[in-house]
Amino acid sequence: MREEQLIHQTKLLKLAALEKENIRLRALLENSFKLGEQVLVAELLSINTEPYEHIVVVNKGTRFGVHPQQPVLDANGVVGQVFRALPLTSEIMLITDPNHAIPVQVNRNGLLTIAVGSGQLNRLVLPYLPSNADIRPGDLLITSGLGGTFPQGYPVAVVDEFTSQPNKAFATITATPKALLDRNRELMIVWSDSAPVPFISKPTVNEAEDKTHADK
Repeated sequence: MREEQLIHQTKLLKLAALEKENIRLRALLENSFKLGEQVLVAELLSINTEPYEHIVVVNKGTRFGVHPQQPVLDANGVVGQVFRALPLTSEIMLITDPNHAIPVQVNRNGLLTIAVGSGQLNRLVLPYLPSNADIRPGDLLITSGLGGTFPQGYPVAVVDEFTSQPNKAFATITATPKALLDRNRELMIVWSDSAPVPFISKPTVNEAEDKTHADK
């Protein structure tokens, strides 16, 4: 009796997990339609969130047409961009990586600036705004479209701190990413309307051999 109860509880837990996964996938799909872009859903394989390197690996690569600098999103906002694309996998640099910078604008007034990774998974910094800049906690930051990597209008972060210091030219401004960077299992790799998702090519002999060795 006890064994049957444990089996039943395990099945219920699995069903609950599947339901949550379906909710996440549905949110991704709904967000892709709102974007008006073509997307490819990729699953997370591994995470590296050391202080000076925020990189995740997903299960889609050049065989699916993925290439460096493509935007990557979740259902809530910008996650990062493709850093390196291999035949079967891709490395994604998160927006919180200290080597990552993304052109943004304040949704309220259009103020343009750059959001830079802080090395902390839940924080961005805006180091280039003067102390008298028209920005305040609660302001939504979206992609500005400048730089050519991220199309305009994607949610990036919400400002959570603004500190003006009279003896310094620039204010101390931090923001919290909209994307759930520490809770994603599926991500969206984005193509613009002018660059449609290509047909998936068949693996070459070398790629097939690499896949066979990887599975062993």
